[in-house]
Amino acid sequence: MKLKNLSLSYSTRIFKALSEEPRVRILNLLQYHGEMCISDIEQILDFTQTKTSRHMSYLKNAGIVGFRKSDQWIFYYIQDEVQSLLNQIWSYVEKDHLLTKDIQIFEVMYSNRELTAYKQKQSTREFSS
Repeated sequence: MKLKNLSLSYSTRIFKALSEEPRVRILNLLQYHGEMCISDIEQILDFTQTKTSRHMSYLKNAGIVGFRKSDQWIFYYIQDEVQSLLNQIWSYVEKDHLLTKDIQIFEVMYSNRELTAYKQKQSTREFSS
């Protein structure tokens, strides 16, 4: 479902949600990666669990972020309805130094996970041989 018209109350909620830098940084990561769990967001942005949860709650209540559960994990994503609006906003702020740094930290963290998974797979093969 795409957002065709913004009501005044819905647009006010969106703009209020975007008025805090931590929430914009969270949305930038979600925009870049698609979906993320809260522990990854905390680690990348160097936020406490309380701070991250408070901002995620605000984004959920504003209707910007949705979530899905997988076992004990909760993965957050940007709602389809606001994607096009946020795409327009990102076109203006995507080169911001802090947002770029967040993405770089994510990429390093993600590549380290891939390396760790590869090493674990290799050690399992060697152990079973």
